[in-house]
Amino acid sequence: MPILVQKFGGTSVADAYRIHLAARRAVRALLDGNQVVMVVSAMGHTTDHLVGLARQVTRRPSKREMDMLLATGEQVSIALVAMAIHEAGYDAISLTGAQIGLLTDSRHTEAHIQTINTERIRRQLDQGRIVIVAGFQGVDPDFNITTLGRGGSDTTAVALAAALGAAACEIYTDVPGVYSADPRTVPRARKLDQIGYDEMLELAALGAGVMHPRSIELGMNFSVPIHVRSSFSEEPGTMIMSETRGLEEIVVRGCTLKPDIGRVTLIGLPNEPGIENTLFEPLARRHIIVDDIIQLVAPGGQTVSLSFTVSGSDLGEAQALAETIPGRYAGAHFEIQKDLAKLSAVGAGMRSHSGVAATMFAALAAERINIENISTSEIVISVLVRAADAERALLTVHRAFGLEA
Repeated sequence: MPILVQKFGGTSVADAYRIHLAARRAVRALLDGNQVVMVVSAMGHTTDHLVGLARQVTRRPSKREMDMLLATGEQVSIALVAMAIHEAGYDAISLTGAQIGLLTDSRHTEAHIQTINTERIRRQLDQGRIVIVAGFQGVDPDFNITTLGRGGSDTTAVALAAALGAAACEIYTDVPGVYSADPRTVPRARKLDQIGYDEMLELAALGAGVMHPRSIELGMNFSVPIHVRSSFSEEPGTMIMSETRGLEEIVVRGCTLKPDIGRVTLIGLPNEPGIENTLFEPLARRHIIVDDIIQLVAPGGQTVSLSFTVSGSDLGEAQALAETIPGRYAGAHFEIQKDLAKLSAVGAGMRSHSGVAATMFAALAAERINIENISTSEIVISVLVRAADAERALLTVHRAFGLEA
C-alpha cells in the first residue's frame, strides 16, 4: 500500500471542530487505500502562549528548557487527533519525536534532523493504524528533547515522507496553496497550480511564509512530491515538484517581500588577506545569518568598504561587532541602516530569458521608488528598498510581470 504523509499546521487543528476535520481527511485517505502518517503542529497560538509564559518567568530562558516547554504543544495536539480518529471508529496511535526515533543534533531551538528510525511507524502502519506524529521535535544523542525551529513541522513531515518512501506529502494549511505573492499584501495575487523545487526554495528563503526552506530542500534532495492545500476545502492546491519544460516557460513565478532588514557598512578596512574572516567568523559563531555582502576597494587600493545585511532581530549583535572595528583598525568606521526591506522576483525562466532586471527597475523608477542595493542569482533578482516603500514596491513589481489573477 502507498504511504501518504499529511501535515496539519496550527490553524488546521486550532479547536475541536478543526481537529475532527483533520481526522476525517486522514480516515478518507485510509479508506482510499493508503497507509497514513499525520504530522501535527501545536494548536492555534499555543506556541506563542508558551513563549509568553517563559518570558513571564525569565527574560533569558535556557534554550534547553525552552525545547522542553515548547514540545508540549504538539503532544497535546497529537493526543487529541488520535482521540478524534478513535471517535470516528478507526484505529490510531500518537507518537512523539522521541518515540519515532527522530534523532537530531544538539542545537537547541534550531536542531537539524540526523536520522529517523522508521521501524516503529512501519509496524504500526502494518497493523492498520493511522500514525500521528508530533511535528517540530526530536531528541539529541543524549535524549534531550530538541525542537527544529521555525517551520519545524513542515520539515518533520517532508523528512518522514523521504524516510518512508511516501507517495506524497500533503501540507494542509489555512491558504489554498502557494501564491505569486502574499495575498494579504497583494489582493490580486494568483494561486499557482505547480512550481519547481528550486523556485519554491527561493521564494521560501526570501520571505514566502507558506513553507519553510529546510522542508523544500529535503523535498528536492529526495524527490518528495509536496502538495500544499487548504484544510477547509477539497480544491487542489499547489504541487511542488521537479522542474519540467513547461515550468521554465514562465519567466517570473512569484514575488516576495522580506521586511525588517538591517545593513551594516564598514568603511576604511585594510585591504589585506583575511580581513573578511575576522568579521564574519564571529557572526557565524553566534549563528547570525548574513545575507547580501558587497565589498568595494577604495581608490588607491589600500582600504576597502564592506557592507552586509541581516534580519532586524540580529542587527543588535551585528552592530555590537561593528562597534569593535574602529578600535582594531585605525581610520575605520561603520554605519548602520535600519528600516529596509528586500523585494525579490523569482522564476526559473530567468535562465533563458533576458530583460527581467530591466522590467523590474523600470517599474520601480516609474513609481519613484529608490533602490538601495541589487543582488542576483540564476533565478532571482532582489533589491533593497526603504521599508516605507516596501508594500508599494511589491505591488508595482508584481503587476509589472503580469502576475495578477
